[in-house]
Amino acid sequence: MAESTEIRRPMRWHIAVFLAPAVLVYTAVMIVPLFGTLQLSLFSAEGQTRVFAGLDNFRTLFFDPRWAASFWNALWNNTWFFIIHMLVQNPIGVVLAALLSSPRLHFSAFYRTAIFIPTILSFVIVGFAWKLILSPLWGVAPNLLDLVGLKSLFTPWLGKEEYALTTLGLISVWQFVGIPMMLIYAALLSIPDEVIEAAECDGITGMAQFWKIKLPLILPSIGIISILTFVGNFNAFDLIYSAQGALAGPNFSTDILGTFLYRTFFGFQLQIGDPYMGSTIASMMFFIILAGVCLYLFAVQTRLRRYQF
Repeated sequence: MAESTEIRRPMRWHIAVFLAPAVLVYTAVMIVPLFGTLQLSLFSAEGQTRVFAGLDNFRTLFFDPRWAASFWNALWNNTWFFIIHMLVQNPIGVVLAALLSSPRLHFSAFYRTAIFIPTILSFVIVGFAWKLILSPLWGVAPNLLDLVGLKSLFTPWLGKEEYALTTLGLISVWQFVGIPMMLIYAALLSIPDEVIEAAECDGITGMAQFWKIKLPLILPSIGIISILTFVGNFNAFDLIYSAQGALAGPNFSTDILGTFLYRTFFGFQLQIGDPYMGSTIASMMFFIILAGVCLYLFAVQTRLRRYQF
């Protein structure tokens, strides 16, 4: 009786070879700077020397009146910026995807392209262009409103504290609504035809079909879009900086964590840069994003798996 030999699977070294360049680049560009930032937040400067400070920088950020007011203001503004995208951008993206996925709609490819084009534009171009459009001196917005008899509604939205952040949030929605639209559009197209045909046989058509059949099936995609929106908005910086500058005016009403970090780390005008407190703010941004992602993965994603095929 011949001895049975155990079959060993060959080592797939080619997988490691192909992954190695991406892993090395990601580690050098993301992982190493991240740990360097976390390490730097635990130190402070005494004269020209660096000394270990433990969590003193975090206590200063939270409880020192000079730092705490700016930090909590930036955190609240960042939260409101995120809420605008969740309540405006993502629902509009779902509606647009539902309309564009209809087989009765003509020129849907043209509409998808037109809506998605702002997404590929530079933040600098978008911020500067909208700053010109909404300018009360040379902008076209007052003239356009005057043509329809609504000039009385115009106000310098970017120049008033109560409107500036919401205006920038809506500008960001205009630029990035194409991303949730395309992701939801792809999710709608991935629904098997058998499911739709079964719903039609049961007399479920039109809006009822979307609410009862399609929407539950695309909930996992909506969840992914929500967490991407969260991460993107709490990393935001470019649009605020290009439209309102590093001071995020007027009177810091558009100041978010990204601009607050920039001024603190690099310094601005008469403010001297402090890399240790800047690293502390960056670490807090990382912890906030990490907490949000973990909350989604362990509390939301597990419940959404039941809707996946």
